[in-house]
Amino acid sequence: MNMQQLKSQLGEYAKDTKLNLGSVLTEEGAPDLRQNQIYGIALASAYATKNAAVVQAVLSDAASALSEAEVNAAKSAATIMAMNNIYYRFVHLVSDKEFGKMPAKLRMNVIGSPGIEKVDFELYSLAVSAINGCGMCMDAHVHEVTKAGTSKTGVQSCIRIASVINAASQATVIGSMESTERQQIVA
Repeated sequence: MNMQQLKSQLGEYAKDTKLNLGSVLTEEGAPDLRQNQIYGIALASAYATKNAAVVQAVLSDAASALSEAEVNAAKSAATIMAMNNIYYRFVHLVSDKEFGKMPAKLRMNVIGSPGIEKVDFELYSLAVSAINGCGMCMDAHVHEVTKAGTSKTGVQSCIRIASVINAASQATVIGSMESTERQQIVA
């Protein structure tokens, strides 16, 4: 399934999501990002939503734009941020600030050596952190990408991609629920 096929399966309730998918996955719709960054961010975001249909649609459309290393980095970003976002969100939100002074003692080697351009991996990680809602991680990744030269518009584009991929994932789940509801009404 490609992105066009995914969009065609979404109902009227997802009209804005379909329109946004047609926009944010292009260089014109995601200013200050290159096409491979756009698809890498979208793929990491799709993995973060855990929605196989959205992952498949992004992979299908991104096949010619992403290298094998970039696909693996998107998987790595979704995986490492699944751990880090939980840990650092806890450290940030818990009242006892002593936890913030304790070493994490979690392996995070992929962040230092992601196999792709560091700024691209940081963008992937930023998108996943936004989906997972870790403010501490978002701050850290914004710091890294802006230090590497990404503009605020590029950061905004990254987050817009993550938000639209997340919405597409939600829309496919709602579509599945609608199908089940219709079957129950008929039965």
